[in-house]
Amino acid sequence: MRNEPRRTESSPASVVATRLMVNGTEHTLHTEPRMTLAEALRGPLGLTGTKIACNRGACSACTVWLDGEPVCACMILAIDVGKRPVTTIEGLAQDGKLHAVQEAFVAHDAMQCGFCTPGFVMSAAALLAHDPHPTLGAIKTALSGHFCRCGIYPKAFDAILSAATSEK
Repeated sequence: MRNEPRRTESSPASVVATRLMVNGTEHTLHTEPRMTLAEALRGPLGLTGTKIACNRGACSACTVWLDGEPVCACMILAIDVGKRPVTTIEGLAQDGKLHAVQEAFVAHDAMQCGFCTPGFVMSAAALLAHDPHPTLGAIKTALSGHFCRCGIYPKAFDAILSAATSEK
């Protein structure tokens, strides 16, 4: 066994250049290979709308879009994202106008503490992108991995149904 220099968390050998395309803007980060997408978004990129709650994919608070599909950002390493575009809750609004799901969540008071809200909104918006007029059953299925301790589910379902009918 050779004597090799011991690597520490801050040693240059433990940092890699990672490129991410987030909300239409390319970023180059110098991160540890173990950094999750959620950590990269909240830390170096300062996009704190993506919440880290369970940090193991069980609550879906960290839901973002990866290639237009909802994923738990805490379950994906930032270095594994590659060239695939990432959309966060901050990137959902366009030209200063909230997405229909965001507007509906506000109008239906579909939040209490708000910690789970970004994840709910991202999954709901992805559902509407694929199915503009979902049934209540389809909405429940799309949100089945989301956990809300405050119990806003009925208001969230109403908000999403409302957003579906208001979409043009």
